[in-house]
Amino acid sequence: MNPDRSPRTTADSERAAIKRIHHVGLVVADLEQAYRFWRGALGLELICEAVLEEQGVRAALLRLGSSQIELLQPLSNSGSVARFLARSGGGLHHICLETGEIEAAMARARELELPLIDSSPRAGLAGRICFLHPSATHGVLIEYVEPRKE
Repeated sequence: MNPDRSPRTTADSERAAIKRIHHVGLVVADLEQAYRFWRGALGLELICEAVLEEQGVRAALLRLGSSQIELLQPLSNSGSVARFLARSGGGLHHICLETGEIEAAMARARELELPLIDSSPRAGLAGRICFLHPSATHGVLIEYVEPRKE
């Protein structure tokens, strides 16, 4: 990994720039039970909920100020989120960073020799996403998101 390398242009750098923490992803065994705390006790607003078959989860985004909390419930006992739940019992799964253009952020990661889990962006609940491999991020699963245009 070479963190001293610079992007090709200022425009590339601005598109690849990290803008903020978009959301924190939490794995839960049961979304309805999790709602009792996050929506009931804390009063967080539900932005959206969906079943993402290709990712093997039922997911929800909750508004928390200018950021969000994503709750992930595995649909079955297989898949990476289900394995995480079985191993850890749930909890913090990933930190999602917002970028202006996901392809530029991925190009920047490749330029810095940061291993990506995804070879190209894919659809996620919050928009177009990809993940950096935790081996490059000191054990933290990092997701990049280019949010949907509202």
